[in-house]
Order: sequence, then structure tokens, then C-alpha cells
Amino acid sequence: MSTEEDPLDSELLRSMLAGDEDALAVLYRRRHASIYRFALQMSGSPALAEDVTQEVFMVLLRDGKSYDSTRGPLNWFLLGIARNLTRQRLGREHFYAPLENEESDSSPANELQSMSNPLDELSRNQSIEAIRTAVLSLPPRYREVVVLCELQELSYVEAAGILNCAIGTVRSRLHRARALLIEKLRPAREEDAAANRVKTARCLA
Repeated sequence: MSTEEDPLDSELLRSMLAGDEDALAVLYRRRHASIYRFALQMSGSPALAEDVTQEVFMVLLRDGKSYDSTRGPLNWFLLGIARNLTRQRLGREHFYAPLENEESDSSPANELQSMSNPLDELSRNQSIEAIRTAVLSLPPRYREVVVLCELQELSYVEAAGILNCAIGTVRSRLHRARALLIEKLRPAREEDAAANRVKTARCLA
């Protein structure tokens, strides 16, 4: 290991696979929070997120030798496992309600919103709960990129590594996801605006 205080994930994995339980404990403490957060933001279910987090490390114990460091950091590998497990559970237990029409990643650009970061603007006008509900209603492939790039603030490169897709695919899906979120939250924004107009009228009366 590089140092006793701060071993690399890959070094911890090698030690873990050699039977070092302390290495597993350190790796778990280091990475379980991001895995749990991803599963929770994808599902909205603390119970599912906890189950997925535990199962990720069980899979790592069983299949850790399949990790290929040339394909990215161990954290990408772990989140990739979490992604697959969460999708399986969501499909089996129906925690989410996908949109009726899952439009393709190649939707015309003029249908997409031009806002640079709509979640920032939405968060100023919408409750956190409304945004969370809207995110959970997105189809999985769009929800994933919102969770990774917007909520967990990972780069396109990191998200592409975790999702095992091209960076351009991440950009396209995120662009479409932002447009869908804006559309879903529009009624609430309009309701808030109407309420504000009523309040203003009352103050001026």
C-alpha cells in the first residue's frame, strides 16, 4: 500500500481479496455513502438503498477479481454495480413511475430548454420535495444522469465511466432530462406565480 493512512481503493481491494477484513471495512467506510446516496436518489426508498449498498459489497467480495483498473477507478465499478442492482430492484418492485412516452435520446434540439443549469433555477422556485418527486418520475436512463451529474456533481467523464456509455450519450440524456424536469415542474411554477400575483394584488388593494 502507498501509505498506511491513505491506501488506494485498488490496494484495499487487493488486500480484501487476499482475506484482509480490515481492508474491506476501510473500503466500506470510504465508499458506502456515495453508493447509498445514488440508490436513494434513484429510488426514493431508504430501505432499497440500504439493501443495494450491502449487496454491492457482497458482489465485490464475490466478483472483485473482475475489476479492471484500466477502465476507471474502483468507485466507478462500485457505482456501476449499484446502478445494475438498483435497476433490477426498481423493475421488480415498481418504486418509480416512468413517463408514458420515453422519448429517444435523439430528440430535436429545439424541443430542449436552453437553460444552462435548470435545477439551480428550479430549486429557487420549487420545494426540494417537488424536485425529488420529479426526478423519481423520470425514466431510468434520464434519472441516472441527473443523479450523477446534477445531484452528485460528477463530471460527464465520470458519469460515462459509471454508465459504460459515451460522453456524448451522457450529454444528450442530461439535456433531455433537464427539459423533462422543466416540463414536469411547470404547472407548480405557474401555480406559484399565480399565488404571488394574488398576494401582490391584495397588498395593493
